[in-house]
Amino acid sequence: MLARRFTIICLICMLLGMGMSFLVQNTARPAYSSGGSNSLPCVYDISGHCSTPVFR
Repeated sequence: MLARRFTIICLICMLLGMGMSFLVQNTARPAYSSGGSNSLPCVYDISGHCSTPVFR
């Protein structure tokens, strides 16, 4: 009986821990777009404006 209660408590703690880690993982992940135009590097000129370089 004691082993059964211990097993149930461990399973509940495991599920709660997995749920918390899932919440932390989703809130910490940045929402980046995988679009093709976003993959170009940003080159800053003297005034501090970002411009995409022209590749030849």
